[in-house]
Amino acid sequence: MAVLELNNPDGKNVASVHQELTITLAIASANRREILEEVIPHIQEQTRLPDNIIICAPSKNDIPSDSFSRLNCKVQELVSERGLCRQRNAILAEARDADIVLFLDDDFLMASDYLENLEVFFRIHIDVVMSTGSVLADGILGPGFSVNDGLQILNVSQNSPAIENTSYVQIYNCYGCNMAIRMDSIRNSSIVFDENLPLYGWLEDVDFSRQVAPFGKIVRAACLRGVHLGTKVGRTPGERLGYSQIANPIYLLGKNTMSFRHMSIQLTRNFVANFTKVVRPEPWVDRRGRLRGNMKAVGDLIRGKLSPENVLAME
Repeated sequence: MAVLELNNPDGKNVASVHQELTITLAIASANRREILEEVIPHIQEQTRLPDNIIICAPSKNDIPSDSFSRLNCKVQELVSERGLCRQRNAILAEARDADIVLFLDDDFLMASDYLENLEVFFRIHIDVVMSTGSVLADGILGPGFSVNDGLQILNVSQNSPAIENTSYVQIYNCYGCNMAIRMDSIRNSSIVFDENLPLYGWLEDVDFSRQVAPFGKIVRAACLRGVHLGTKVGRTPGERLGYSQIANPIYLLGKNTMSFRHMSIQLTRNFVANFTKVVRPEPWVDRRGRLRGNMKAVGDLIRGKLSPENVLAME
């Protein structure tokens, strides 16, 4: 049920009717059945359950249907051609009637009050169209966390003083591991995830955020807490990811969903990290593969053949 706005005579919004908002929890996954089996049951611990859960994967074998038996909410299983953007678009098409769609990575653990705070936050802040939460720990920056590690981090956080659900900061883009979209902002528009960003969809969260930005605020809300486990299984191989690290930001610059400044930061940060760490790489990162991908992308840029979709032809 949508928020109803009340206006004063000069047309400025002054209040909103506190009706319940419907929340669809959306997860796109591929080749990561085991992590889904571990994470999905913890959704039942939410103080406010989602109205609907949609899981989208390239194959039914990727979806652990038995894990849904403990959930007291509706669950839909979708099969879509592989690719994060394609899978998320399939979910959007299925969830058109929801008030809020919350996209979570399949290895993201929510604090037990995440959904309850999300609904309150969107009711209070009617000018917010997208929000991301406070990631208490991000395993993508290291070897990753086990589910037990993530739960321990959440337990420590939940014993801390409560965070006001009015607190937020405006940001350039949401973080794709947990981002909520007010569907009113896109329901009657042509905004979708860009399927020209294949496979892992590197920077798809930036592109989508900047498409939505004209409709309202994009924010990070402190009350929406979680842990991104950063599970390594099923992620894009190093060479393909390295190519995307160059090709995707340049592509987004061309379509005006990434500024020159942000593109430059992305390119420089990733190339320098791959170049300087290639001799002594972290055990969990394929720096050699990423650097090869970086160099292939630079070569294609010079030849005028650079495209995000070139990764599909790579081994």
